[in-house]
Amino acid sequence: MPTPAVLIVTILFSLIGMGVFMYAKRLALVRLMVLGVALMVYPYFVDTVGLLWLIGALLCVAVYYFRE
Repeated sequence: MPTPAVLIVTILFSLIGMGVFMYAKRLALVRLMVLGVALMVYPYFVDTVGLLWLIGALLCVAVYYFRE
């Protein structure tokens, strides 16, 4: 059973990923769509809070860097 911190971080980054995906789909930006899907999916494979925050932050920085 995941801890409440893991659940909160998972929901947070999944919502960010869904927003990025919807934005990128509307503008047909494939690179951002992939990053949005990555933000939504990676929490299923990571179970520690620190690693969730680190990967999520890096993916959010990548979204900021690759936005057009």
